[in-house]
Amino acid sequence: MASVIPAAGTLPWRRRDGRLEVALVHRPKYDDWSWAKGKLDPGEQPCVAAARETLEETGLVVRLGVPLPSAEYPVLDATGGPATKQVHYWAARVTGGSGVLENEIDEVAWVDVRSANDRLDYARDREQLLALVRAERAGELRTWPLALVRHAKAVPRGKWERDDRIRPLDAVGRAQADTVAAVLGAYGVTRVVSSSSARCVSTVEPYAVGRGLRLRTRDTLSEEGFAESHDGALAQVDRLLRKGDPAALCSHGPVLPTLIEVLCGRVAHSPDRVDVGGRLRQAAAESMRKGEVLVCHLVGKGDDARVVDVERIDT
Repeated sequence: MASVIPAAGTLPWRRRDGRLEVALVHRPKYDDWSWAKGKLDPGEQPCVAAARETLEETGLVVRLGVPLPSAEYPVLDATGGPATKQVHYWAARVTGGSGVLENEIDEVAWVDVRSANDRLDYARDREQLLALVRAERAGELRTWPLALVRHAKAVPRGKWERDDRIRPLDAVGRAQADTVAAVLGAYGVTRVVSSSSARCVSTVEPYAVGRGLRLRTRDTLSEEGFAESHDGALAQVDRLLRKGDPAALCSHGPVLPTLIEVLCGRVAHSPDRVDVGGRLRQAAAESMRKGEVLVCHLVGKGDDARVVDVERIDT
């Protein structure tokens, strides 16, 4: 049985003079035009690899948007044996970077979608382009992420005799927090809100500190505060929806299903996104795993905010 080589990449996009443009990369080794992509490092999340590889190949910092169709095709593995390369793709917006190219890439070309369709060397790469165009036509390409995070693994309640609100992460949880930081970075989160409980704060603190962001803590997002009243936690979600900034909210297993239900009521009615509500409801019913990140991709803000896609990322 052929082995699977996981990889990830992006379709950076922009609008220039009213036209949708995408960035292609040229690899001199193969003399081909394709999307920026590369293999996952051991233990790396696909979304993290997609942003990292795009930076390494194009010199551009990107913020991931909606997922696009993946691609699978036969290759040879390191031993020369048969393998299947599986590449996950995302739409992406450029947020920074120098644009300095690495050795594997000798040119990055921003072209309109018709030129991209003609220039791409592989038919499989046109599937992602078509999905990107469809999302743009549906008004679902210019998105912003709201990431709901369940706190990472903590010291068990039975082994903690002090106030539960200061119960810390264990070694596994601390490692999960580093992965959470990498995931939030891939989606360009700029606003971080957390339950005031130590296990939640410690889950998102590495990201906030690493990015120089203010970490806002709220008692209303704690288990204790939520048990007294749901209103404060619901108000936090409403506030984030009104701002429309790339955001992360970290809370607890008993709290998150209620917050997810709010987002279920914001799902966009689109033929291409028919299962979004179902995936949200499943996440609420199953209870998110410790350290899990639920990335909701939204368009609009305030009363007009609508969820167009959702991803579950287990750290």
